[in-house]
Amino acid sequence: MARMFLIPLLLALGWWACLLYFRIPIKQGAKGFYWIIGIGGGLAAFFSLMMVLTH
Repeated sequence: MARMFLIPLLLALGWWACLLYFRIPIKQGAKGFYWIIGIGGGLAAFFSLMMVLTH
């Protein structure tokens, strides 16, 4: 269950690597981090809830 909280972290690390690769400033890519944390956190919460409900 704890692994589900790694989803937003891994996506954010991937986004950061993409920004570095294309030499885009972190400040310009900040909106992507907000989306990743929001959607990834929502997915993690949903999957955690489904695990609790179906246990």
